[in-house]
Amino acid sequence: MTTGSVRVHNAVTDETKEPIMSYPEPRYLGENGEVNAVYRPVDSTPELDSPTGNRTHYLATHATTGGEFGLYRVDMGPRSPGPSTHFHRSISESFFILSGAVQLYDGDRWITARSGDFLYVPVGGLHAFKNDSDDPASLLLLFAPGAPREEYFEQVAEMTRRGGKELEEFRIRHDSFFVD
Repeated sequence: MTTGSVRVHNAVTDETKEPIMSYPEPRYLGENGEVNAVYRPVDSTPELDSPTGNRTHYLATHATTGGEFGLYRVDMGPRSPGPSTHFHRSISESFFILSGAVQLYDGDRWITARSGDFLYVPVGGLHAFKNDSDDPASLLLLFAPGAPREEYFEQVAEMTRRGGKELEEFRIRHDSFFVD
């Protein structure tokens, strides 16, 4: 076996070929593993309560994952607006609905997503979300790579209230480009 290029050998047919998918280069080179997992109990207090009634739990942040990804649970109140249509230039965003019904915009149409539904939005993909029902809803937001989204979540309501150039600069700094 050579470093960086793994070939698959079939002992029955004696054929050697390139694998369909290969793994990235190893980043951990230790021999015995490490004790470095991060645990967060379900009953942890949310880090953010927004004026719209949303509660955001920082499950895995840029800091805890070394920038690999960011994972957040958002508990949305009834009739809770979300961001209007936007895209990101450097991160993808994924949505997994835990409970309730959330309206997801996939760049083409609004979809009523329910528990177990998933939407992946690649870098540059138009998207939006909101809870327009009379019931609460809960979803997971996954950003990859793990940009430091916490400041965005914590300041977006105030910056939106301020508007103007300050809001525009805030959005650019946080890789959020709105189209409407």
